[in-house]
Amino acid sequence: MPKVLLNNIDHQELRLNTRGGREFGDGVNQVLVFPTEFEPAQREFPIIFRPDSDGRLRPVALLGLDRDENLFLGPDGRWQSDHVPALLQSGPFAIAASSSHSGDGDLQVLIDLDHPRISLTEGAPLFLEHGGNSPALDKLLGVLRAAYMGHRLLDPLIEALNGAGLLRPFDLQLRVGPDRAYAISDAHTIDRERLAGLTGEELATLHRSGFLQSAFMIAASLGNLQRLVDRKSARLAAAPGTAAA
Repeated sequence: MPKVLLNNIDHQELRLNTRGGREFGDGVNQVLVFPTEFEPAQREFPIIFRPDSDGRLRPVALLGLDRDENLFLGPDGRWQSDHVPALLQSGPFAIAASSSHSGDGDLQVLIDLDHPRISLTEGAPLFLEHGGNSPALDKLLGVLRAAYMGHRLLDPLIEALNGAGLLRPFDLQLRVGPDRAYAISDAHTIDRERLAGLTGEELATLHRSGFLQSAFMIAASLGNLQRLVDRKSARLAAAPGTAAA
């Protein structure tokens, strides 16, 4: 079913299950992240650039190493991270401009009524008894607005980083124990040497574009690669019949 416009009349009784879980679409090993969430995301996840289906470079957070693996989901389905990427938080919702869009105040919220997070019996209500937004919906609206604004910044981000010569291709090799390795190809990252060598004028240009801090945060996020490997090692060690790596 296509998404429909959310409203407090037709959808008064709907509830939103906010816990994490593969059944809700959280079982992915990477996810698009937006410039508007780089600050919390870079504290937890490695952020690299990979081409999307149209060949455009996009920033993604690495969540796992095997296919459909999210190492930040615990056995109980709860996220084991302080930040949950906005795209996964959004779940059954999307935000779009109205046909008479003249500003961010005209944004509309759409809902997929068939999404597994939507229920009549389980989860937090979307609306209060007399029709106002619930705290859960207000929180979600903040996530949706950040994702909407962040999506508009993706092309300018890549343009600014390319203009500064900061993006370089690399093949990522991660070793988990003595006999298990993972390769991630078609990736780009921030060239740390180039970033450190930017002239004052180049720094000022990147700052004016609004993406100087983004470049530093993405570069710093690669320090989380070892933490990802450690999570994978712990997951393997805990698996039945698997020797610790």
